Amino acid sequence: MPKASFGTFGELLDVTEEPLRPIAKAVRQVVLEVDPNAIEVVRLGDRAATFGVGPRKMIDGYAYILPYQRWVNLGFYQGVHLADPEGLLEGSGASMRHVKLRSLDDANRPAVRDLIQDALARRKATQR
Repeated sequence: MPKASFGTFGELLDVTEEPLRPIAKAVRQVVLEVDPNAIEVVRLGDRAATFGVGPRKMIDGYAYILPYQRWVNLGFYQGVHLADPEGLLEGSGASMRHVKLRSLDDANRPAVRDLIQDALARRKATQR
């Protein structure tokens, strides 16, 4: 099995479509404003950045940024449990959900910040 390729957020942006780079940067900024102590792990093989209370993706992570060709996903590892009064979350898996961000306005919506705050609080609560 090949070893995971880790990198920096800048390297992730290098492989992200040019028009989506400002969106990815903006939502990363929101995550870091909500959680200045976030552990950021960029897995270039996944083309994603995970944010968590520790370095392990599924155990410590609460959110991830995953750029596609026409949007940026802000995903939540335990998204099925998040309060989502605006109905932003998409997905049908057992626990993960995501929000598709297509603009800077999407990335800066108060409801997106609320989802990040809820995801962080839930992850911290499971770490006790």
